[in-house]
Amino acid sequence: MSAPSTGGASRDGYGSALLRLSADPRVVVLEADLGKSTKSCLFRAEHPERTVSLGIAEQNMMLVAAGMASSGKVPFASTFAIFTERAFEQVRNGISRPGLAVHICGSHGGIHTGTDGSSAQSIEDLAIYRTIPGLTVITPCDDLSAEELTVQLLDHGNASYTRTARNKTPRMYDSETVKSLEIGKGSLLREGGDIAIVACGVMVSEAMEAAELLEGEGISARVIDMHTIKPLDSGILDDARVNCRGIVTAEDHSVIGGLGSAVAEYLATKGGFPLRMVGVNDRFGESGASSELMRHMGLTRNEIIAQAREIINSV
Repeated sequence: MSAPSTGGASRDGYGSALLRLSADPRVVVLEADLGKSTKSCLFRAEHPERTVSLGIAEQNMMLVAAGMASSGKVPFASTFAIFTERAFEQVRNGISRPGLAVHICGSHGGIHTGTDGSSAQSIEDLAIYRTIPGLTVITPCDDLSAEELTVQLLDHGNASYTRTARNKTPRMYDSETVKSLEIGKGSLLREGGDIAIVACGVMVSEAMEAAELLEGEGISARVIDMHTIKPLDSGILDDARVNCRGIVTAEDHSVIGGLGSAVAEYLATKGGFPLRMVGVNDRFGESGASSELMRHMGLTRNEIIAQAREIINSV
């Protein structure tokens, strides 16, 4: 993998994907008064006749999307991640239980959102949506991967939840390597034989930086972009179990119920394996600059490095 480049925010990739998908007349876009923030406004500007703006009515948006899906449309419904949680019952009973392929995008997820404060920082969304039967859960790491994975949802067949971020992150992919991505399959960004760092979302770039620094200490770290939290790629984890001495997970989400929990649940079925989690501990966020908050909450390469050292020193 080549050195990362400066890219856009993953929400920008979502907006670009909707434009790519607009050639299919089945695609419709639903908004809850935040199209400019989620970037669904790009689709609306080109195709207002296939865009439904429902105002601040997230529950209604989900059920309208369900009705459209039941009528042969492919709906993409987006708002802030924290506001999708208002509509949990509608997602569960109106979308997933009848098996309708509605694609939900929750923007501004996690502590990385920054100054909006704890009331707007969804650190539990991945956990919530993981619990719904049949719902695919995706959290891309950059704008290009968000675009590619969103485009793949067109013929996915199941309902999905994708979390995107507001702020720009380094690109982990380019126009060629991004084509290798596949929903449900983790992406090996870097080879390594001592530690496997399994990361998602905005923490993937931190994982890559951590791996570079660990190499200077003589620790070989592989980095896996686990962009799909559900279904989880057990094959890439099995390979890490065989070839590495432990796994460190990294996510901008609560350590309860997110990527770390998903990996731990799988490893437990295989008899266990050394695992450490980097994520938000059992607390709410705060208001502040994104980088400042990430340091304050322990969501940086330094924490990943510390957990990797702990595994190496204990096995």
